[in-house]
Amino acid sequence: MSRLDDYRRVAGPGAVDLILRLTEQVQGRRFLHVTGGRLGGTTEMVRAAVPILNDLGIDTRWEVTGGDSAYYATARTLQAALEGAERVLSEEGLAHWIDMNHLNAKKIDLDADVILVHDGQPASLVTDRNAAKWVWRCSFDCSSAQARTWAYFRALVDQYDAAVFSMPGFEARLAVPMYIIPPSIDPLSERNRELAPRDIGEILAPLGVARDKALLVQVGPFTRAHDPLGVVNAYRLVKRHHDVRLVLVGIGDGEAERHEILSQLLEAAHEDPDLIVLELPSEAHPQINALQRAATIVLQKSVHSGFDLWPIEAMWKGKPVVGGYAGGLAQQIIPEVTGYTVHSVEGAAFRIRHLLNNPELIARMGAAGREHVRRSFLITRHLVDDLALVVHLTR
Repeated sequence: MSRLDDYRRVAGPGAVDLILRLTEQVQGRRFLHVTGGRLGGTTEMVRAAVPILNDLGIDTRWEVTGGDSAYYATARTLQAALEGAERVLSEEGLAHWIDMNHLNAKKIDLDADVILVHDGQPASLVTDRNAAKWVWRCSFDCSSAQARTWAYFRALVDQYDAAVFSMPGFEARLAVPMYIIPPSIDPLSERNRELAPRDIGEILAPLGVARDKALLVQVGPFTRAHDPLGVVNAYRLVKRHHDVRLVLVGIGDGEAERHEILSQLLEAAHEDPDLIVLELPSEAHPQINALQRAATIVLQKSVHSGFDLWPIEAMWKGKPVVGGYAGGLAQQIIPEVTGYTVHSVEGAAFRIRHLLNNPELIARMGAAGREHVRRSFLITRHLVDDLALVVHLTR
């Protein structure tokens, strides 16, 4: 029995059978995924897909680019500029980034039929392209990229055979064909697998999180874009009417603003025992899984966001999500069906209070959210989309 058969129970046999039919059309072709690291949402999708494809007889590999501190610094600055931030990229820094990726191209075995390069850091590998079909996969919103930076970067991306974006509106003008393939989660991964109530309690105990009252949870970097301070203010408004606890989970992030925001959050938590601030590494999968499953309501009050996977994870666990109207949240949350999108602190507090006053609505939205994710955001759907793209590119 292949690894794919494990997904029949959660994704449904139809999705699995479609993957098998598409697999027949790409047998003999070799796939290569290239990322700039082994942590984060993009790599979680690659980590799930690679073993499944290999079990199905498709030779699939995953390689990671690397370099020195200057290489990583330029890659981070480039990514920020592509997302619209005001950043200055020096010609020397970009030249070094290109040179380091030339070295990466020599170190990586590029002998494949289809090469999928993910996001900004490894993007210039295409300057060493071979006869394979090259696909650039962009997980972030580059529609507001700095004009000068995009003009430079577009000259690289236009050397690919295709570009893939996470949702409509995230793309910028390119000369190559563009496709939309939303991200996905692996329902059987450590981050998303089912947990028994006892296991949840044992995982939460060392974190100091009790389950004696309604629990609000937000997972995400402590950055202004994810607005954890706004979440605290919404919680305080709710607290006037309901006995609730808020857990803010900061996923490791290198942004300098994190330290300032963390300091303010810790100061607020010092005065309120029901406000818990946790910093966890990206690979703290059991803890994040348990916190999301223990939550009464999950929050994602982002004011600027790409296509974060935390709301999808929460909906898969049967939780209604109250989120901002930024980035991918508008596509993930179906208003008044799987949760609510809000534009203000007061709006978030109002929706949270409404849910707490209507527990049957929490259950109904949670069930609808899980079904929404089953249909649209599981790794099985992602594999169907990727395989269909490969069939199209290689026919």
